[in-house]
Formats: sequence, C-alpha cells, structure tokens
Amino acid sequence: MSNPSQLSIKLKRSLIGHPVKMRLVVRGLGLRKIGQTVTRPDTAQVRGLVNKVRHLIEVSGS
Repeated sequence: MSNPSQLSIKLKRSLIGHPVKMRLVVRGLGLRKIGQTVTRPDTAQVRGLVNKVRHLIEVSGS
C-alpha cells in the first residue's frame, strides 16, 4: 500500500469566543497555539475535522 498524502494544517485564528466543540476539534487535530503547524494524513476523518473549523485554520497539501 502507498502512503496517503499529507495535509499541513496551521492554526491562524484564536479560539477565544468560540464554542467548546470547536476548541475540541482543534485539539483533536493536534493544534494548541496560533501559528503552530501539524501534518496529518489526508483521510475522510481529518477532512471532516478540517471542515468544521475551516475559518480558523489554513490547510495546504493535496
């Protein structure tokens, strides 16, 4: 099997004033601080998390 492509996810905006569920989604992606970048596999589960907080993050990759 080949490795799935990767997504680079960067936290661009603060979580202050956002619902607890959104904070938990961002933590689930592995982000803690503004400007932090993590790499995650490009799977349906990760895409779903990204879609929930797309206004707070920046995604690059395939």
